[in-house]
Amino acid sequence: MGGRQEDEQAAESLTRLDAQSRTGPGRSRLHVGRWWARALAALAMLVAAMLATGVALEITPMQTVAVAGQVIKVGAAPRLGLSGPGEVDLFGQGLPTAISIPGPIQLKLQLSQITLNSELANFVQARSPSQDGQSLRAQLVAGWERYFGWEVAAAGLAALILVGAVAGWRRLPPKSTALVLVLGLVVTEAINLGAIATTAAGARGALHGVSSLNQLVGRANVTVQPQPAQPPLHGIQEVVLGDSTAAGAGLPPVADPSAADTACGRSTQSYALDLAAAHGWTALNLACDSATVADGLLGPQQQDGLRIPAQIDAARRVQRPAVVIVSVGADDLQWSAILEVCAASTQCDSRASNAYFQQKLATFSTDYLQLLIQLGNLPGHPQVIINRYYDPFGSDVSCITHRGLTAAKVKTLQSWLAALNQVLAKGAAQFGYLSPQPSFAGHELCSPLPYVQGLGDAAPFHPTALGQLEIALTDEVALASHQASPSPSPSPSSPRASRVASSSVKR
Repeated sequence: MGGRQEDEQAAESLTRLDAQSRTGPGRSRLHVGRWWARALAALAMLVAAMLATGVALEITPMQTVAVAGQVIKVGAAPRLGLSGPGEVDLFGQGLPTAISIPGPIQLKLQLSQITLNSELANFVQARSPSQDGQSLRAQLVAGWERYFGWEVAAAGLAALILVGAVAGWRRLPPKSTALVLVLGLVVTEAINLGAIATTAAGARGALHGVSSLNQLVGRANVTVQPQPAQPPLHGIQEVVLGDSTAAGAGLPPVADPSAADTACGRSTQSYALDLAAAHGWTALNLACDSATVADGLLGPQQQDGLRIPAQIDAARRVQRPAVVIVSVGADDLQWSAILEVCAASTQCDSRASNAYFQQKLATFSTDYLQLLIQLGNLPGHPQVIINRYYDPFGSDVSCITHRGLTAAKVKTLQSWLAALNQVLAKGAAQFGYLSPQPSFAGHELCSPLPYVQGLGDAAPFHPTALGQLEIALTDEVALASHQASPSPSPSPSSPRASRVASSSVKR
């Protein structure tokens, strides 16, 4: 009897405990636990969906469209904000668009192949209205539609992989795994399509008034003003455009200089005349101190109170030159000012300094594109050389540390110079131009025999006479490697005579 009563009491105790668990504090704790589990599962699903969308945006290949004979690649990337500018890749530089596009997706485009044709200038500057602008907008939108079609598939695949990996890690049964995969796919595509729809609607509205590349990046056109008819220039084989490096700043002036020669600092020891002497050519050196693409090469320049006509105008007058050489970019970036600020600051690579440099480089990239177009339209289609800049510093900075230019600062300056040279080289390559870079290795600023003028010279960091000769030799090697050297004209009696002839042409 005693054993039976004990069994009955134990059963009653279990029954009471079960009832308490269903109705008392135990049930409440169980309910809260299930709620948290579901919330965490939903959060994990949301995170997986966002990760899948981000991965898809990164791995989906850019789509190719053709506008005005130019090849453009379009794509997208995730961003943290809900609106912001797109990005245009020009010569390796990411330029923010002038228009802000709503949506969590940043639209991107890359000018990947440039063809020099009659439509290129209008594509860049929109000189004639409507049809080309409508074509630009339509082609960009069509390209992005194709891109997002592939991106939707990539997002779904990424979601299945991510959610499937989690299900396998949790060792869920087959039915639960299938349910989780379906839910993950649905949530991912819902978020993805919502982001795409928001961005697409914003892009259509933002692109409504855009009809050219310059409008897209918010850059004013560098206008080449039509000039009164001038007589053609014959007998010139070499034309040089550019800044103080090409002019020969700090070196002896040309013989019997004109007012423009003096104002521009043109020298008888410039690389233009060194190269001409080697070939027996007549050279026309149009380079000028402080010249930029907009103010000097494609537009007029005010220099020492004198109005210097646009260099490109004089270049157009030359009948069938063999080569046109360009040195430009340093003054567009205000390189002299950058050096001064760098020397006076505690560091050069501050956030503000980097932002300033990148802004200047982005502006130069768009101006540089317009210069490359004008060079391609020169009469006779001569061989074009875009000279990259030499490194004036090297590794030894002992002679300039007392002026605030430490090794760390010089390293930053060298990285910026490399970025400028990369833009110059990529732009030249797009148009089929040569882009050699002179090397002053072993002859930098602090070496025993520098090819660069020192801090106490007339034009610090500019080439010496030997530095100019090195640039000329670099250009000669580039010409020879492409078999671009024409048969020389009847040679003057001496290299000095060649220089006198070139100076007389300029006047």
